[in-house]
Amino acid sequence: MTDSNPHTTLPFPPTTAQHILNCSFHSWHPKYRTKTPKARLIPLSQAFVDYLRSDGIMLPPEATRNDDDSGYSDDEDEEDPSEAWPEIHEKIKSTIAELGGKVVPKLNWSAPKDATWISSTNDMECRTANEIYLLLKSSDFISHDLEQAFDGCIDTAEVPYHLVLRKSFNLNPSLEFRCFVRDKKLIAITQREMNHFDFLFGLRSDFSLKIEEFFEDTLHDFPDPNFTFDVYIPPPHERVWLIDINPWAPRTDPLLFSWLELLTMDEPEDEDFVPEFRLVQRDDPEAYQFSATKYSAHKLPKDVVDASMTPGGMKDMMEEWKRVMDREDQEDSETEEAG
Repeated sequence: MTDSNPHTTLPFPPTTAQHILNCSFHSWHPKYRTKTPKARLIPLSQAFVDYLRSDGIMLPPEATRNDDDSGYSDDEDEEDPSEAWPEIHEKIKSTIAELGGKVVPKLNWSAPKDATWISSTNDMECRTANEIYLLLKSSDFISHDLEQAFDGCIDTAEVPYHLVLRKSFNLNPSLEFRCFVRDKKLIAITQREMNHFDFLFGLRSDFSLKIEEFFEDTLHDFPDPNFTFDVYIPPPHERVWLIDINPWAPRTDPLLFSWLELLTMDEPEDEDFVPEFRLVQRDDPEAYQFSATKYSAHKLPKDVVDASMTPGGMKDMMEEWKRVMDREDQEDSETEEAG
């Protein structure tokens, strides 16, 4: 559900840069960290941000097999972009180890969900620093954080960029929910995964109560009156985990609601108000989207993906990716000349 031309047709209050910054992971995580899955934040230098913004994908050399002594040595012939940010590179590697060897990365607001096509596992789970860099540099969502963080705002500000590394765990997407707060009151809840899950209907009342209690106990003092937040309620459904806080702005997907509904919904008038909790019905069009490829605009030729599955495949994959890009550039040039 998307609203056409939301900036001009919907009665949003003015969006400020401070509101966007308040929703940045680095702003709210220190206060709510006991309510969130385990994560570590790494402040990013300008050199690292410049690396993320740079064209092309150049990765630090990986340890390569040395046949002479059966050990590993660095390939000294490869250029190493991490020489401009060695402390961050080492911190990323040590944090991966600290969090059990597998992490899921994101920047201040966005995770590179649209770039999983370039991952050998087709997900965001990373075991090495290079896997993190590959996801970040291949993601349009990350580019938005870097270049368009304050789109639609009435002002702007400096962004203290952070890399967030979350400890990887088995998350059941059917138990994630997006919650909408307007004027300091929880007014609506929707499931995040757009498929029908019959078991959720029997749990809806209990989940609604738990989310309301969580909001009153934990997020009632969030600095903005309007915002959205995502929660996860894993079995045995006794605890609510805070996953993210999102801006009250068109950039945030309202999922089973429309922004017009959320902006014009009647104000809760008494303590007995129950937020509307929407789930995907069995006959909803959303219930039949489970076979669709998310972010289908982001695809890679099969031979490139296959290359990533072999030992030393990341280097081979990037070489093949460069050949694909060079070939497309040449074809574009030939087309322009022919025209």
